[in-house]
Amino acid sequence: MMKLGILDQSQIGEGRTASETLAETTQLARVADELGYTRYWVSEHHASQALAHSSPEVLIAHLAAHTSRIRVGSGGIMLPHYSAYKVAENFRLLEALHPGRIDVGLGRAPGGMPISTRALQEGKYTSVDHYPQQVADLTGYLYDALPAEHRFAALHASPIIPTAPEVWLLGSSYDSALIAARQGAAFGFAQFFGNADCTEALRIYREHFKPSRLNAQPRSLAAVLVVCAETEEVAQRLASSTELFFLSLGRGALLPSFPSMETALSYPYTELDRAQIRDGRHKRIIGTPQQVKEELIRLNESYQADEFMVVCPIHDVEARIRSVRLIAEAFQFKP
Repeated sequence: MMKLGILDQSQIGEGRTASETLAETTQLARVADELGYTRYWVSEHHASQALAHSSPEVLIAHLAAHTSRIRVGSGGIMLPHYSAYKVAENFRLLEALHPGRIDVGLGRAPGGMPISTRALQEGKYTSVDHYPQQVADLTGYLYDALPAEHRFAALHASPIIPTAPEVWLLGSSYDSALIAARQGAAFGFAQFFGNADCTEALRIYREHFKPSRLNAQPRSLAAVLVVCAETEEVAQRLASSTELFFLSLGRGALLPSFPSMETALSYPYTELDRAQIRDGRHKRIIGTPQQVKEELIRLNESYQADEFMVVCPIHDVEARIRSVRLIAEAFQFKP
């Protein structure tokens, strides 16, 4: 049976607050837990009016405490901003609190505009070129397996525990796939974001994978944007919010909130706007439960991923929860 998880970016809906949005995220995580989804990941974004996540590890602690079975993790921690040692301590603590349920997904994107990156890295020399070494260091801390010649070989990340969170490297490029393969890490590809081809990225990852203490065999997932409703017409209307939001994002002008369906449907689109929206629809799955199921199965014939994560940005909270339920019912999940 296909494994499905949820990637939640907690877009702050038009007319709602960050606090209300985080309560909705908690509600959706509980529903996903009850329905049998495999994972629930939250993202890292900085200095954004429209997105509620800035500290995934804090939110993971909250969500794990409000669920009982589902794995909870980051999608992802933007590692170049931070000390690998501190990230290891944060996630060891989470793993100690919720053994066998924590994922640490790592990325190297800034997660915000240049000004927030400068603030995060103030007084610190850093570079994405150091990211592979940071990943190796983090793995060493999590598994108490730093090489003898390592500059901090005698250092342990506390608390000392017998288990470790799952490590996933995340990306939307072929370079990210190569880094994950060479580290022997599991790899999550953001199919819904960026321009690289998911089939090619996952092929590169599998072909270059090197076994490690993290994984003996390659493990991959693809994150896809899905809007599901009882009818295709309703799903298309619900997806109008997403289309306007990503249209704005693609032009470097993030909206101050996630637009309502009414706002999206009444927006004065130009012909260029409509053409760009049409061009992006091939990356989204919008339709009935059966259509969604068939398309995910079709995609995976090409992707050959081990899992999918669905991104379900819908302004109406009840419609969003309904979308998640319909997908679970289509796949006949058993918690």
